[in-house]
Amino acid sequence: MPDIRIPDAAPSAKVAPAEAPDIRSLTTLAGAVVVVAGLYLGRDVLIPVTLAILLSLVLSPLVRLLRRARLGRVGSVILAVLVAIGVLVAAGIVIGAQLAELAQSLPLYQHSLQQKIDTLRQMTVGRLGEVLERIGGEATRTAPSVVPPVTPQGGTEPPPVRVEVLEPALTPGQMATNLLSPLAGPLAQTGIVLVVTVFILVQREDLRDRLIRLFGSTDLHRTTVAMDDAAYRLSRFFLAQLSINLGFGAVIAAGLLLIGVPSPLLWGLLAALLRFVPYVGAVLGAVLPIGVAAAVDPGWSMALWTAVLFLAIEPLIAHVVEPLAYGHSTGMSPVSVVVAAIFWSWIWGPIGLIIATPLTLCLVVLGRHVDRLEFLDVLLGDRPALTPVENFYQRALAGDPDEVQEQAELLLRERSLCSYYDEVALKGLALAASDVRRGLVTPGQLARIREAVQDLAEGLGELPDVDPPAVPPSGNGGRILRLSSAEQRLPAPVPMKLPDARDIPPPWRAEGAVLCVAGRGPLDEISALLLAQILGKHGLGARVVPHAAVSRRDIARLDTRGALMVCVCVVQMPGAPSHLRYLLRRLRQVLPQTPIVAGIWTGQEAGLDERLQDNLEARHIVRTLRDAVLACARAAVEEADQDARRPASP
Repeated sequence: MPDIRIPDAAPSAKVAPAEAPDIRSLTTLAGAVVVVAGLYLGRDVLIPVTLAILLSLVLSPLVRLLRRARLGRVGSVILAVLVAIGVLVAAGIVIGAQLAELAQSLPLYQHSLQQKIDTLRQMTVGRLGEVLERIGGEATRTAPSVVPPVTPQGGTEPPPVRVEVLEPALTPGQMATNLLSPLAGPLAQTGIVLVVTVFILVQREDLRDRLIRLFGSTDLHRTTVAMDDAAYRLSRFFLAQLSINLGFGAVIAAGLLLIGVPSPLLWGLLAALLRFVPYVGAVLGAVLPIGVAAAVDPGWSMALWTAVLFLAIEPLIAHVVEPLAYGHSTGMSPVSVVVAAIFWSWIWGPIGLIIATPLTLCLVVLGRHVDRLEFLDVLLGDRPALTPVENFYQRALAGDPDEVQEQAELLLRERSLCSYYDEVALKGLALAASDVRRGLVTPGQLARIREAVQDLAEGLGELPDVDPPAVPPSGNGGRILRLSSAEQRLPAPVPMKLPDARDIPPPWRAEGAVLCVAGRGPLDEISALLLAQILGKHGLGARVVPHAAVSRRDIARLDTRGALMVCVCVVQMPGAPSHLRYLLRRLRQVLPQTPIVAGIWTGQEAGLDERLQDNLEARHIVRTLRDAVLACARAAVEEADQDARRPASP
């Protein structure tokens, strides 16, 4: 019997032990714990200071307006703060009067409210009880056991003794103390807020200089511009939000007055205040007015009209007025808004819930302008974590052309198709080519990238290559927090200045007038496809030539009929490789009189390598599709002008 050899077992895979956290991670965690603990323990001091900062941002436009009227810095600040005090006092008087009126009238509505509660209970719990009785049958009832009362041994129980406690009459001082003691805390907090607000507004420039010294002393110009821009945008946003919420409260109060709900001013102010709470503020502001309307009206019509009022006004404000005032976005992601509301309400209570959105927005703007605080923008902001170029490459690598096209359609609202290809698509292909050279991209992933970009080109094939109309700035500073091109990490769109397509001579319009020759790289043919599409949109006939057709073996059979120009397309080519130089030399031999343009899409802002410019035998070397289209269009127009100036043969 032959020996059967059992193969050796494969060595077991060893899982490396988890690395212990380094000192930097532990320091960061400890710092976060200290910050949260400090916010919680120091809330008695931090809440007034935070409210003062927010109030100073709201009052800054008024202070600037008063300073333009030559009232001086201190006078403008004091007058603005007095206006704020007057508004707060007026609001307090209105709320107090409305609460007193409501407290006096509430017993009159108790009977109607009790009837509605009984009706709702009968319609819900009562119906449910009837259904359960029908399903389970009537339960057996047992007679309750009667416990005889226990009497004392002496016979009859003695009557209870009435005890009356007489309190001494309060002196006027004690009455004033009892009346003002509940208001001492809020009044002290309000006084601290106003005093700190005055100092912030008076010392605004000094505080700005100290922040510049703290965060950006190495680049004074950039930091100064960033600080001023952040303060201006936050001030405009808070003022717009305050105005919108007050307008919302005024409309609600007027509507409730027409409906007949008691204390309409109280509910209007409450709705305006609660609307600072994201998502649920308007709902909370509608609960009490609907309840009071149900208590006042014997029927349900007043409560229904109150609910309809809130359901009609809130969507109108949220989807029409707010987008016109400061854009569709507050600069914060929806998740961060909810998390911020939970966090600040846990740390600072109801006041934290109200100021959660403004406070978090301040942190987002600081993270957007201060390099050391950029993590705040990444965690809380609404900007995508990946740049448009990185997102393009990631989606193409995942083989998701739908998301690639969706991103393209968003970016095409502010730039032309050629600009999008140059700034996003070609740079994304350059990232892919770099990973291909390093061996990080598998053949399957490479095929998905090609297919995704080809689908993108087909999906955008019907769009014209024109600059979109510029969005005129609105007079009220609309879209205050709209992301600029710099904040999107894209260069500003460059207007396309090309010759009119009608000036292109007929020979240049024929298919194959411009040969878009792909280089040897795996993504060069895709870039040639994009170039051919852009050329066609400007009246230049183009045809894509794969690299195999210009190889040493097959270039002699290349169809060059009607070719007036050649564009060689190469993606991400460092140095001066010899294969490109030999390719250009072969094309020169086949088309000796045809101008050749070498398009090298590096995906970088730096210029081309000097060795590359010296060694390549091409008429033009370009880095963008825009420059390639310009070169072809100018060559076509120049040839047409030369033909027009050439004397006719006798």
